[in-house]
Amino acid sequence: MQWFKNDAPKEKEIWDEPIEGPIGDIQAAHKIREICRSAASSAEKISGAADRSHAKIKSEVERYERAAKVAMEIAMKISDGLLRDTAVRQILELCLQANHTTTAQTLFRAIQSKSISDDVLKQHPILGTA
Repeated sequence: MQWFKNDAPKEKEIWDEPIEGPIGDIQAAHKIREICRSAASSAEKISGAADRSHAKIKSEVERYERAAKVAMEIAMKISDGLLRDTAVRQILELCLQANHTTTAQTLFRAIQSKSISDDVLKQHPILGTA
């Protein structure tokens, strides 16, 4: 029956919006912050899920993964080292919210600033064990 079909347009996520032209480091960092904030709810929902393939959780997993992927792609384009490390830290925090510690550890190793990595280790000592 056509009545029950859900033809409502899907809300466009911030990470699905195309980036118009080249953006600077500061704009990229702001975009990453917005992406991480928007995806935080999905990360929280999947963090406690035992079965991430369950239909109710699967859409949240896909949403979180798309957001993290786009944020990482944007972060790789940031030329300023300190700004890039700050952006990577935000993505790392998102991964930890989703309980993706292996991804967070990989991102932690990408942080080059000693002050940022020391601060991350202070808050999340588990990252220093790998």
